[in-house]
Formats: sequence, C-alpha cells, structure tokens
Amino acid sequence: MQSHHGLTPRMKPLSARRSATLSVLDIGTSKVVCLIAELQPIESLSTLRGRTHIARIIGIGHQRSVGLKGGAIVDLEAAENAIRQAVHAAERMAKVEVQSVIVNMSGGRLASQRFEARVNVRSGTVTGADVERVLETASAHGVGTGRAVLHALPTGYALDGQGAVIDPSGMIGNALSVDLHVVTSEAAAARNLMLAVEHCHLGVEAVIATPYAAGLSVLVDDEAEIGCAVVDLGGGTTSVGVFSGGHLVHTDAIAVGGHHVTMDIARGLSTRVAAAERLKTLYGSAISTPSDERDMIAVHGVGEDEGDTPSHVPRSQLVRIIKPRVEEILELVRDRLRKAGYAAQAGNRLVLTGGASQLVGLPETARRVMQGQVRIGRPLGIRGLPEAAKGPSFSAAVGLLVYPQVAHAEHFEPRRQRALAATGTGGYFDQLKQWIGESF
Repeated sequence: MQSHHGLTPRMKPLSARRSATLSVLDIGTSKVVCLIAELQPIESLSTLRGRTHIARIIGIGHQRSVGLKGGAIVDLEAAENAIRQAVHAAERMAKVEVQSVIVNMSGGRLASQRFEARVNVRSGTVTGADVERVLETASAHGVGTGRAVLHALPTGYALDGQGAVIDPSGMIGNALSVDLHVVTSEAAAARNLMLAVEHCHLGVEAVIATPYAAGLSVLVDDEAEIGCAVVDLGGGTTSVGVFSGGHLVHTDAIAVGGHHVTMDIARGLSTRVAAAERLKTLYGSAISTPSDERDMIAVHGVGEDEGDTPSHVPRSQLVRIIKPRVEEILELVRDRLRKAGYAAQAGNRLVLTGGASQLVGLPETARRVMQGQVRIGRPLGIRGLPEAAKGPSFSAAVGLLVYPQVAHAEHFEPRRQRALAATGTGGYFDQLKQWIGESF
C-alpha cells in the first residue's frame, strides 16, 4: 500500500479555533461546481456535533461539465476549460484568487477494503506511539496494483479483545488492535483528475471520495451513528457510502446515473439529448399515475427545428422509459450492499442525494426496492448558499467544505512520507515521480 499511499495528497487538519478560507471543486459528469467559503469556529451544533466550523459561502461558480464520462476524465482539455470557467466565476464573486482546491472523486471504480492489525502495548499504558504503530501495521497491507488510496479511516479499536474503544490513548492493556477502512480508486483516474486541476494552475489539497463528501454534507450525527446508506445519484455514476457507528464503513460506485435515463428517453422518443433532459426534468417520473394516459407532451424529433410542429405522446410513454432504468439503478445498489454484507449495517435507512435524486417518484420507488426508510438529503449547516444551490445536487460540493473539520480522523502517511512533504518535495509531480519509481 505504501507505494500508492502518497499519490493523492493528504490534507492538514483544520484547527478547531481558527478561521479559514477554503476553495472546493466538485467535478462531476454533468456539472463542475466551485465553492469558496469562510469557515468560522463555532460551539457544537446539536444535530451536527462533529462539526467545528460553520461555512459561509462567499463565491460560487458552476459550469456544465464536459470531458468526463462515468465520473472519470476522458478529454483533459475540455475538462480543464470547464474547471477554469467555474473557478473564475467563483473568484469574481468572492473577490479572491484561488490557489488550491479540495476535489472529489466519483469515477475510478471506488472500492473499500478492511484491514486489521494488532500490536503489543510496550509500557502497559497505551501511548500515541502505540496508536501510530498499530495504524502503520494495518496500512502496511497491499491494496492491489493500479489502485490509489483516498482515505484510511480507523473504524474502531480493541484493547485486550474488548472492542468498541473510541480512543485508546491513556488506557491500560497489553494488546491493541484496530480496524482500518481503506477507500481506493484507480490510480490512473485519480492522476488524471489531479492533472486537470494542476493544468489550471491550482494546487490539489486533497481528493475525497464523493459518497464520503455527500454523507458529511447531508447526514445528522444520529443517522451516521445508527447506520444508513447515502446514495449519491449523479449524472454518470451512482456512488454509495455506508455509515455506521459514526464512521464511513463501506463505499461503492456504479457507472450508471441520471445521464443514462436521459439517453434512454432520447432513444425511446427519437429526440435530441438536450430535449430529452428537458422532458425528464419537466414531466419525468419514476412512478405511474392515473392521469399519465391523458397528459400529452410535445416531442420534437431529432432532425426537426423548434419551429416545426412537434408530435404529441402521452406522459405514460415517458414514464415507461424512465421507470425500468431507475429500478435497475436501485436494484444494483441493493444487490451490491447485500453482496458486500452491509445491507444490515445500512440500517434499512437510505438517504438519496445528488442531482438525479430530484426525479419525481424516486423516494417511493426506492422504498419499494430497498424495503426501508428513504429521505432526500440536502446540504446541512451551511450559510450563504443561493436558493438554487440548496438542493441535493450541491451536497457533494458542500461536503468538501466539511471534510477538513473531520480530516484528523484519518490515518496519514508514515513518517518517511511526511518527511518528504516537510522538505517541499511532496508536490503532485514529485509524488507521481516517486510512485512511478516505486511501482516499476
């Protein structure tokens, strides 16, 4: 794992007593969003106890995404242009210049692995060095060729076999063990994402898995404690994060999203993709109603101009196209959670978020397919968001602003790699050079 561990940068945790100005970049298949925010220290909030700061948005820019497919970059130059425009719009509004950003990762086949490790406590009382030793032992496991580590999250400690220990420091015992949850993506996809940002003359502070960011944004503490699954329905990907005991315990992603529904409509009704997107937004639904046969919608054919007389089809025809694809996405999520053994830990509670979650009838369909409680998740505990940005499509972007407040929970690189960063050789290209040198 060490050879890939230093590929994506590790963020320095935010001081709970300090204000900070942060810039984040949500690079999705359908849109690119740049948020600039001031983070002010706060006393703990009753429902969001894990947060140390409240974010106030001072700049926002969003742009239609180009150059991405399934959450991964397929055209570097096109992606760079979209990033530049979104960042420029946010800079103009905030009247600040963005130097570096926190970005999210939706593509690259996100996956989870769990590692366990056990060490002897040298003095009989657990010290910080013992905790660091057990974490380094756990992270010494390999994650597979061509994978990059995005997160290394301790999900629980045990002391002499007694589990559910939150912080073992200062406790008495002989054997300390840890469960480490490691979130990985394809190294090439992570490198290309960082490269697109670097080409815009911006530094990358951290790369965050989209379902983790979405969960940080939309979940109240009790939900993360009891157990639930956050399903981020994006344009090109549907990503899942399972939270339990206050920790992210599992991630997964499926390369199917809202754009696939749009393409089904375009094919099924022989209309343009832009027209299909409009029909989905205005009239689309995942459930049938008695009035669908009577409600007629105008459809322009692929080669027709706006001035041409459109054909009219019943709304039921649109619903018949949308419904199977939505059910397929939800069934894939359900089956993947069952296969990974996390269906029970999701607590039969599902929080749907992301742009595609706004489809009419989606919560009802999800309740039927997943057999549990379902709600739509929107960004929580944020100030200054315009009305248009308060919906689920901005959840991941807001979650990137929350991440620095919880970054201290992660296990960062061993000392050797931290020393590299301290000498100023931890930049992206240096890390890339090091990764190539160690891998080949």
